[in-house]
Amino acid sequence: MSYSILAELLEARSQVVPCVLVTVASAQGSVPRQAGTKMIVYASGKISGTIGGGKAEALIVQDALRCLETGKIELKRYPLREGEPDSFGAICGGEITLLIEPQGSGESIYLFGAGHCAAAIARLARSCEMSVFVIEDREDTLNAFEPANQKHLCKNPADFISQQSWNAADAILLVNRNYSLDRDALKAVLRMSGYGYVGMIGSKRKVLKVYDDLRAQGVSPESLSQVHAPLGIDIGADSPEEIAISVMAEVLAVLRKRSGKSMRLRTR
Repeated sequence: MSYSILAELLEARSQVVPCVLVTVASAQGSVPRQAGTKMIVYASGKISGTIGGGKAEALIVQDALRCLETGKIELKRYPLREGEPDSFGAICGGEITLLIEPQGSGESIYLFGAGHCAAAIARLARSCEMSVFVIEDREDTLNAFEPANQKHLCKNPADFISQQSWNAADAILLVNRNYSLDRDALKAVLRMSGYGYVGMIGSKRKVLKVYDDLRAQGVSPESLSQVHAPLGIDIGADSPEEIAISVMAEVLAVLRKRSGKSMRLRTR
């Protein structure tokens, strides 16, 4: 195994950069690369290393990106013999089997706001191998925020929200310091679709006020019903760290389609 590929993979894992490790698990006959050869495929489609190039490699990259989206490991056979189905037009005459391994959870947290609770949530999310994106309107606060994969200085969160392509592994958390920022961001989120979770921090009074305002602006009760607000599950959380545990428990349960109920066994 190339040490440069190993070092790059470890760096990507430490920074929670979404990627896929593709390994030639076995090789038979005439093939461009032998067993043990590795390649990294990033979410952007960029690759590091090579399995052999050509049309076959381009299709392997597509398979890797599909696995990154699903989070599932695959062991897949690729014939490289002319005339055989799924041979990509290759004429090498051999066959390779690839182990395709997504790295990390593939899930992402988008934090709108960079206060103490957001920082605690970010730390916990990173420990769960989730990517963290922070959107904040105060430059000094944003620059000081850790940890994050990406930081975005944005005076109007609605602009950022409307420009994204959301998917079912994305969790949107509105944890801004004031009411109007969260209200306007939530309105923008509810115009979009595809995300796996949306939640808003705040007291019940704040949440009801936001809902009243949005209903008055034409947002439907059906749209509001998908919002988790106040976000988190009831564990009596008080400190930012406890709030982060409460929030992350709910986020993971929703993204992974679990009930969030206790797993305690009943003896009677």
